[in-house]
Amino acid sequence: MDKNSKIYIAGHKGLVGSAIHRRLKRQGYTSLVSCSQAELDLRSQEAVNRFFAAERPHYVFLAAAKVGGIYANNTYPAEFIYDNLAIQTNVIHASYLYGVKKLLFLGSSCIYPKFALQPMKEEYLLTGELEPTNEPYAIAKIAGIKMCKSYNRQYGTNFISVMPTNLFGPNDNYHPENSHVLPALIKRIHEAKLSNQPIVEIWGTGSPRREFLYVDDLAAACVFLMNEKGCADIGEFVNIGTGSDVTIRELAETIKAVVQYRGEFRFDPSKPDGTPRKLLDVSRMKALGWEASTSLEEGIRKTYEWYVTEAGC
Repeated sequence: MDKNSKIYIAGHKGLVGSAIHRRLKRQGYTSLVSCSQAELDLRSQEAVNRFFAAERPHYVFLAAAKVGGIYANNTYPAEFIYDNLAIQTNVIHASYLYGVKKLLFLGSSCIYPKFALQPMKEEYLLTGELEPTNEPYAIAKIAGIKMCKSYNRQYGTNFISVMPTNLFGPNDNYHPENSHVLPALIKRIHEAKLSNQPIVEIWGTGSPRREFLYVDDLAAACVFLMNEKGCADIGEFVNIGTGSDVTIRELAETIKAVVQYRGEFRFDPSKPDGTPRKLLDVSRMKALGWEASTSLEEGIRKTYEWYVTEAGC
C-alpha cells in the first residue's frame, strides 16, 4: 500500500477496526475511509454498492462483524449468522465489482472443530463438528473464508483471510452479558473492587484454556500481511495468535493482580464452559516473518488503563 492509497476500514469503531485505524495513522497513511454504522448499513447490498461506487477504495480491511461471548451467541443465533453473512457477502462482492486491489477478511478461531487437535493448524478446518454455542457465527466466518477463496479462483482477486485468536484491548465491548470473557472479567472485577464485594462469580469451571492476543498486535499483523503477502503466500487463510494459552482461572488471577482486587472468585459449573481448549498453531505466520510482541499481563494492563480513563469507568 502506498501512503496515499485509499484504504477502507469496515468496522473502524470496533475493537479490531479501531486498532487497524490507529496503526495506519501512526505509519503515515493519509487517505483512510470509514463510515459509522448509522451512516452505512453493511447489511444492505444497495447501500454498500453505492458506497463503493462513490469511494472506490484501493484496499479494504473487513473488520466489521457482529460479535459477542457465549451468552450473546446462545441468545441471538439468528442475528449472528444473518448479520455476519450479509456484511461479509456485500463487502467482498462490492470489492470485486469495484476493482479493489486487495481485501483482508477477519475471521475467528471459533471456525475450528470443538475437539480439534491442539494447537490448531489451518488444515483442521472442517474436520469435525463445531462448538454448538457459537456455531452460527463460526459458519458465517467459514463462509467468508470460502467466498474469498472462490473469488480468487474465479475472478483472480487478491482477497486474503486471517483467523485471529481471542482478542482484547481498547474499544472492546464491556456489556455485562454480551461481551467476551476477558473484558467481562475486567468489568466485573473492577466493579467488585470499587464496591468492596468479597466474591466475584465467574461462569463455568475455570478450567478451559484460552489464548489471548492484544488487538494492537493483530493490527500490526494485518498491516504486515496487507503490505507484504498475497493469497499465494498465505494459502486459504492464516492463523494469528501468540502460540500460548492460559486457563480461565489463570486469566482471572492475572486480571485480579492488575486491578488490585482483594476478594475471591466463585466459579459456577452450571454455566457452559464452551470449547475445552482453543490454541492456534502460529507456525505459518512465523514463517511469513511476524510474531506477537505484547505479553498477556502487559496487554491487560494497557487495556485496564484505557478502561478506567478513556471509558470513564
